[in-house]
Amino acid sequence: MNSFRDKVADFLRGAAGLLRTRRDTTPIDSVAALETFVATRSAYLAQKTLYGYVKTRMGIRYPAMFEDKNIIASLNIAKLHVFAACLSDLTVFAVATALDRLAVGNDDRQAIARRCYAAGLREIIPDTPAEFSVPDYIGEFDRRLAETDWQRGALRPENFTRSPRALFRWAPIEDKLKNFDREIVENSVKFAWRDIREQFNKRLNAAAVAADWAGRTAG
Repeated sequence: MNSFRDKVADFLRGAAGLLRTRRDTTPIDSVAALETFVATRSAYLAQKTLYGYVKTRMGIRYPAMFEDKNIIASLNIAKLHVFAACLSDLTVFAVATALDRLAVGNDDRQAIARRCYAAGLREIIPDTPAEFSVPDYIGEFDRRLAETDWQRGALRPENFTRSPRALFRWAPIEDKLKNFDREIVENSVKFAWRDIREQFNKRLNAAAVAADWAGRTAG
């Protein structure tokens, strides 16, 4: 099985190898496993939806895109922003689900979510370009956590709000073409999350995650 860093390299290259993450069925039974799941699945969904949208819009011109350095640069920047938004959505949902109905305070939920989000950004994007700021995204995520309803809103599919907007905003497609696509593009992202939520629920060992966190913070 590929390591976390191998999957990171797949994401940065835009390689199809990231699809292998879908076959991972190991239990999510620790904070580290939670971190890995939210990072790799967010990277997978960001890559899948971004490349899918661009390919659909460009049609037969899609292969030629990879000969244009400006388009490739724009696509790589877009990929980082879409990933950060996907990571935000999935982290909040995963932490809320993992700790739902357990004797864990909201401060702990925020701490685990912040840890997962920061770890995902730093692992997936170790060297950031000037057009992307990890501190800015962490700051925005902290503001989101302060307003999160962990017991209700965070558990719902409607919580996935950042990723659809990010794909529409950052995809390197002309605005005059995008204007026809907004509803379709955003709905495609929302639909793509369904499979990942199902994967998460099947693999989650919530009690083990909570116990691991308690062990880390004891004393």
